[in-house]
Amino acid sequence: MFTKSCEYGIRALIVIAEETKGGGRIGIKEIVKRSKTPESFTAKILQLLAKRKIIDSQKGPSGGFYVTKDLDSIKLYDIVDAIDGNAIFTGCGLGMAECDASRPCPLHHEFDEVRGRLIQMCRTNSLQDLVEGYHESVFSR
Repeated sequence: MFTKSCEYGIRALIVIAEETKGGGRIGIKEIVKRSKTPESFTAKILQLLAKRKIIDSQKGPSGGFYVTKDLDSIKLYDIVDAIDGNAIFTGCGLGMAECDASRPCPLHHEFDEVRGRLIQMCRTNSLQDLVEGYHESVFSR
């Protein structure tokens, strides 16, 4: 359901949060190795997340990416919005330019229910929840 960018970003964030909860940092090479994501694509996504203040980064030999915020305060909604924008939460399920309650697409009302559940899931699940459910073996290419 999420874009590849979002999937890769979430996977990388889980690895970063897991690795840095003790105050350390993790480099891009180790992030992509553990999250099983492509390096250049993941690096761009992490730049977006740093720009949106979801993660931090430090350059240099002891640098890398890290999380300083409380993991419970970083909601899945914020992550998705930072990477993909809010179109998944507000756009038409069929991608039509004009779709609302007064001019609905054929799936508008059904998708509205799905969208509501998606928003609820993304607003209630945090990075902490994702880290707690994390098992490296679940990541596949």
